[in-house]
Amino acid sequence: MKILVTGGNGQVGFELRRQLCLLGKVLAPSRQELDLSDVDEVDQWLKAHQPELIVNAAAYTAVDKAEDDRTLARRLNAELPAQLAEYSAEQGKWLVHYSSDYVYPGSGKAPWQEDDSTCPLSVYGQTKLEGDEVVQQSNCQHLIFRTSWVYGARGHNFMKTMLRLGRDRDSLRVVSDQVGAPTPARLIAQVTALALTAPKKPSCGIYHLAPRGETSWLGFAQEIFRQASAMGEELTIRPERVAEISTIEYPTPAVRPLNSRLCCRKLEEALSITLPSWQNQLTLTLSEYLDR
Repeated sequence: MKILVTGGNGQVGFELRRQLCLLGKVLAPSRQELDLSDVDEVDQWLKAHQPELIVNAAAYTAVDKAEDDRTLARRLNAELPAQLAEYSAEQGKWLVHYSSDYVYPGSGKAPWQEDDSTCPLSVYGQTKLEGDEVVQQSNCQHLIFRTSWVYGARGHNFMKTMLRLGRDRDSLRVVSDQVGAPTPARLIAQVTALALTAPKKPSCGIYHLAPRGETSWLGFAQEIFRQASAMGEELTIRPERVAEISTIEYPTPAVRPLNSRLCCRKLEEALSITLPSWQNQLTLTLSEYLDR
């Protein structure tokens, strides 16, 4: 089986390549090999290679830049999924697509359910929602995984930024009123592989995918420093030296949702699994990154 993984050099894409290579031949073209922003080039690539499964890990994820770069954000987050879904529907193949907690309004404190009303607060969130909708409307066989706060041992992410700053500074201020579950790219790839190889595939639709538990960016940073120190990493900062700051005090071009909690019961029931805690997943990711 030929499997197309778009965004194969990104955090999630890299982990997907590791997990899906046991299912078939993974095709993960680089930007030089396939320009995903070019509609005609994508069409030509699909016709030439005829993938039997598409796993779309490509996305425009620069949340603040998307506020001004709306055309490219919409192309990668909405138009590309529509193009891949059209191909999948015509060929009778499966499409796996990844979405975001940013499609929700971020209000309240209850974990979001898959059928809750959406109301994105940013261009990034709006274009991701458009991508979800076009995949659902395409009539292709699809799985859409909405996840949150993605990080990993590779790529640019919050965990690696905190470790870099923690080696040089003895104090930091981190946002404390945004709450969610940090989700490692490795877990996303593992669950994807499990869903694709399950004796009975989950029904088409949207599934939330995140570890159990919740924390703020402040709590995430403090846990990163606690665990890294316990692993022997030399840090200048101590967890108690990370001070809280509110979202209002840390303005950004794009509005962030305060409530990014995701209820993952639908996914757990579909796959007969219990998702691990975010703290457990941080330990595994830190261990890989620090090679300890």
